[in-house]
Amino acid sequence: MKRREFITLLGGAAAWPLAARAQQPAMPVVGFLNTRAPEQDAHLLAAFRQGLKDTGYVERENVAIEYRWAENQMDRLPELAAELVHRAAAVIVATNTSSALVAKAATTTIPIIFIAGEDPVRLDLVASLARPGGNLTGINFFSAELTAKRLELLRELVPAATRVTVLVNPANATVTESTVRGVEAAAQAMGLQIQVLNASTSREIDTAFATFVHERPDAVFVGVDPFLNSRRAQLVNLASRHAVPATFANRDFAEIGGLMSYGTNIADAFRQIGVYTGRILKGAKPADLPVVQASKFELVINAQTARMLGLTVPTTLLASADEVIE
Repeated sequence: MKRREFITLLGGAAAWPLAARAQQPAMPVVGFLNTRAPEQDAHLLAAFRQGLKDTGYVERENVAIEYRWAENQMDRLPELAAELVHRAAAVIVATNTSSALVAKAATTTIPIIFIAGEDPVRLDLVASLARPGGNLTGINFFSAELTAKRLELLRELVPAATRVTVLVNPANATVTESTVRGVEAAAQAMGLQIQVLNASTSREIDTAFATFVHERPDAVFVGVDPFLNSRRAQLVNLASRHAVPATFANRDFAEIGGLMSYGTNIADAFRQIGVYTGRILKGAKPADLPVVQASKFELVINAQTARMLGLTVPTTLLASADEVIE
């Protein structure tokens, strides 16, 4: 073999691995749109990744995830959603009602998997629960629908309560309106007086609780909201400082000293959207995937906080609680 032919052969052999790598399909990209900050949702991210893994996808091995965090600045959502559309994500995951509505407005073609705390049909996210019909499907975890039940449980734990303050985030208008409407209807049926306070910043939360010095409510009902959930340590500390019983929508609050929580298992909802994301990546169409109705509801009571507040937890509540934190 001539020397020039031998060198040419070697050069071609060296190029084979590069050519093979170039022919490998690029990893699909999942866009992850969240209103909060990454450090606030570490355990939920783990649940989402587990759902992906259950369907055969592992981040950085055979799927890439582009994260977009609004860090509680709701006005950033449209820009972040547009970035994911421009990135040509194979699917966009919208982790709450606000991000779902923004994602829907951003694209009619890219599949969107959402978590919604209200009826997604009423929100016009899908045509029906059984047959979504468009490019969206996901999980409905009934946070708004559980409002009346949560108020009933609070009344059962604090039977002498007559005046309840409801704390909501006005920046999250859709969910807040539903929460206030639900609380007012339930309160009227129970003979409770309701005062609604707004807070969309940490300082406004402090201001709201400062009013308790002069207008002492018998209990506090904290609305469902990503921002308020991100301020759970502040809210639990203020409720403790003012010695006011408070109810919350998820167990994250009760685990750090909140009196009680009642709502959907959010981590399980994140796992389920991970599963749906994997199914979309494998070729399923959102229009053909029914909206999953959350089925795990948790009542968590912090008995230590109850004792600190001088409350006796009824045996009926103890018996029905999914967890009692001592």
